[in-house]
Amino acid sequence: MATVLLALAVISTGLYAGMMLIFLTGIMPALARLTDGEFVVAMRRINEEVPRGLFLLLFLAEVASPVAALAVPVDNRSDTQWWLLLAGLISVLVNHLVTVAGNIPLNNALASSEAAPGSNPDSAVRAAFESRWNRFHAVRTLFAVGGFALIVSASLS
Repeated sequence: MATVLLALAVISTGLYAGMMLIFLTGIMPALARLTDGEFVVAMRRINEEVPRGLFLLLFLAEVASPVAALAVPVDNRSDTQWWLLLAGLISVLVNHLVTVAGNIPLNNALASSEAAPGSNPDSAVRAAFESRWNRFHAVRTLFAVGGFALIVSASLS
């Protein structure tokens, strides 16, 4: 059972880290090339679609599977393996904290933002969102990838 839980921790953290990384390296750079209006519409649609069934399952599994892997007693678990698992769990928890405290409030603000009067109303909306969201996303990606690497290391030790 402990081996299965550790494998689930590797899989769930790896899938989540991969999703974070593709947003950082592919999706956000592609969206950066859009006009202000296109960018605002695209991000609103992404923020409506992403937090649904499968994503939510993965979002929760990224934390629950390392917790389960740590909670199951293992007679031959080394101290190194235990500490690597714990460090991986802490890293994915920081990822979630950044998501909840940083990215989600920005997503909510973007969803409720109204076009300001002026020549380019979406410019101000984008300016208030994009660079801050990208900074938070880079930080959470670092913690997601780091958590995955630590949990993989635990599975190999």
